[in-house]
Amino acid sequence: MPFVVVPQSAAFDHLRTRLVAPLIDSADAAAAGYPTRTPRFTLAGRDLTLDILQATAFPRDAPGPLVGSLADDNSATRIVAAVDEAISRVHG
Repeated sequence: MPFVVVPQSAAFDHLRTRLVAPLIDSADAAAAGYPTRTPRFTLAGRDLTLDILQATAFPRDAPGPLVGSLADDNSATRIVAAVDEAISRVHG
């Protein structure tokens, strides 16, 4: 897990934990066929895939240094869609 995304709202920054989801190397992503749930991003020159189903809570200080941002409107919209797909869509 080279990187994590923090999809948690800034409204909860006062809490001791952060909701994080891993960004894994796209070559290792096993969830092909689910483009909404597993959006791809380029960060630090690497092709990465968000694995929202591996989201977990980390202590606020646990993640390492900030290496980039996916807070632009396009990336943020794709991250929210992945969270929505994982937790609020009913499938069969």
